[in-house]
Amino acid sequence: MTTMTLSHHRIQHAVEVDLPLLGAAFALLCFGLVMVTSASIDVAEVRNQQALFYFWRHSAYILIGLFCGFVMLRVPLRWWHEQSWVLLAIAMTVLLAVLIPGIGKTVNGSTRWISLGIINVQPSEIAKVCMVIYTASYLVRRMDEVRGSWWGFIKPLLVLMIVALLLLMEPDFGALVVIMAAVVGMIFLSGVALKHFGALLIMCVSSVALLAVSQPYRLKRLTAYTDPWADQFNSGYQLTQSLIAFGRGELTGVGLGNSVQKLFYLPEAHTDFVFAIIGEELGLIGVLVTLGLYGLLLWRGMSIAKSAERSGQLFNAYVGYGITLLLGVQALINLGVNTGLLPTKGLTLPLISYGGSSLIISCLCVGILLRIRAELGAEEKSKNKSQEGA
Repeated sequence: MTTMTLSHHRIQHAVEVDLPLLGAAFALLCFGLVMVTSASIDVAEVRNQQALFYFWRHSAYILIGLFCGFVMLRVPLRWWHEQSWVLLAIAMTVLLAVLIPGIGKTVNGSTRWISLGIINVQPSEIAKVCMVIYTASYLVRRMDEVRGSWWGFIKPLLVLMIVALLLLMEPDFGALVVIMAAVVGMIFLSGVALKHFGALLIMCVSSVALLAVSQPYRLKRLTAYTDPWADQFNSGYQLTQSLIAFGRGELTGVGLGNSVQKLFYLPEAHTDFVFAIIGEELGLIGVLVTLGLYGLLLWRGMSIAKSAERSGQLFNAYVGYGITLLLGVQALINLGVNTGLLPTKGLTLPLISYGGSSLIISCLCVGILLRIRAELGAEEKSKNKSQEGA
């Protein structure tokens, strides 16, 4: 029996769980449920005639997410490696499907969702994970080619360009930035030549800058971001209301449930701008606790990936890097938007914000990280037993 087979056999009987990672993720989920309920209760009362409407839906999404995370914990990473082309096909299919009239659902001028009755699926969330797994598989299969030649380095970027085009047709600029950052980060961490990576970085930054000013509404967001108070009742409205929320919170906040900004002043208070409500109701202390939990989650994710790389589990390592970058970059953008450090962009806060697709995929990502740690632990135990037997 090979070492890999032995590792999988052991994992099936006793999974070694990374408690700090699991604890941070579970704490964020619970904290998110409380804050989404607080931020949405008045909106739900008016829109849905049920104050706890979003509480029940968010709870259901958490349960689905936990189930998906558990399933990911039981699936060997080798299987994902073997199915990387299938996952790429799935990503392309769902991104194409959302653009078909009658299938894609348009909200606020963007066609980003596929309606399945009681839930709207966001294809870009599925594409994020699929792209990370495909890129990790490519880097392992073509490692020498990626490190040694321009063509091997460019091929995964061609795939990324197709995905980028499909996302821009929705348009979903935020998801594009997150996927691009994760893929570029994975390529860098794989040990690509600095001259290749430097050219890639310049190309990506230039492309993002060009896209940011190519559409009037994006340019308007950029100008509003530099001075939101100059047009506080129009283009700068969301950001000014968010900053007011943080200003009201001060050190300890106004108290859980006592936010004023959630009373129809701050749009999307329970989704994109839930962090502002955290700042208002729980103050600087609540903000620091949130940042601490994300810091712990991302530190454990990168540590697990690094340990997998050191043990020779390269596919696991690159998937771990990519998943952690997905969660980290999306959280960073959302926090930056809420605090005025970045232009307004429609991205949820992973594991906290209301949103079925984002929440479920975030739980799935945590499940994959836990699986990487479990396979690493099984590998270590197998090596120790072999050494004892010798």
